[in-house]
Amino acid sequence: MELFDSHTHLNDEPFRGKEEFYLERAEKLGVTRAAVAGQDPEFNERAIDLSDRFDNLYAIVGFCPDVAKDFDQAAKDKLIEQLQLDKTVALGEIGLDYYWDESPRDVQRQVFAEQLEIAHDLKMPVNIHTRDAFEDTYEILKNSKVGEYGGILHNFNGDPEWMKKFLDLGMMMSFSGVVSFTKATDVHASAKAVPWDRMLIETDAPYLTPKPYRGKQNETGYVHYVAQAIADLRNVSLDEVATHTYENAMKIYGIK
Repeated sequence: MELFDSHTHLNDEPFRGKEEFYLERAEKLGVTRAAVAGQDPEFNERAIDLSDRFDNLYAIVGFCPDVAKDFDQAAKDKLIEQLQLDKTVALGEIGLDYYWDESPRDVQRQVFAEQLEIAHDLKMPVNIHTRDAFEDTYEILKNSKVGEYGGILHNFNGDPEWMKKFLDLGMMMSFSGVVSFTKATDVHASAKAVPWDRMLIETDAPYLTPKPYRGKQNETGYVHYVAQAIADLRNVSLDEVATHTYENAMKIYGIK
C-alpha cells in the first residue's frame, strides 16, 4: 500500500530540522510521497528546498489570500520562475479567505484571478484554499477555464451540492482530517459521493489532525488515518482508497 499526502506544510516551523524524522514516521504508515504547499515567499522557498533534498517530496508554490496584498510584479516574476522548476508540481495554495480577511477582499479576488491566468499560461494545476468564500471562489474559477489545466480544492469542507458545482468545472476534491470528525456530516456526505477519479487525501499538517490524534500536532504520516476514515465511510478497504488517491495525485501533479 502506498499513500500520497497531496497537501502538507512540512515547510512549517514545527518540522524545521526534523523533516527526515517525520518522513520516516510517515513511511511506516505507508505514506511514500507528499506535496509540500507554499503560501508566501518564505514557505515557497522552503517547499522548493525540501523537494530538492528529498526524492519523494514535491513543491507547490503560490501566494495565499493572506499575503495577496504583497503580490507585486517582482513577486509574480519570481513565482513564474519557481513554477518552472522540475519538482514544482502545482501553483498554490491560492484562493480566497473571508474568515481572516488578512488582505482586502477585492485584492484577494484580483490576485487569485491573476495567479489562475499564470496557471493557464503554464498549464500548471492549481491548489485552492477557500474559506467562507465558496460563491466568489466558484465564480472566479468558472471564468478561469480551470478544466484546461486542473485544480484541487484543498481541505474541501462543503456539502455534496457545492462539491458537484466544483466537480462540473473539472476540479478534484482533497479531504483532510476533518473527514474523521464525528460532527462533519457535510464532509462525510461529500466523501461518500465524490467519484473515485476526483478524490485526493491530505493532512494540511501541522493542522487538522484526524482521529485518533485529534487535538495533537498533525504530521504527514497521519494521512493514513484520513484514508481510513474515508474507507470506513464508503465501506471499502483502506487499500482501495490508497490506490485511487495515490494514482489521482500522481496524475494531477504530472509525476511519472
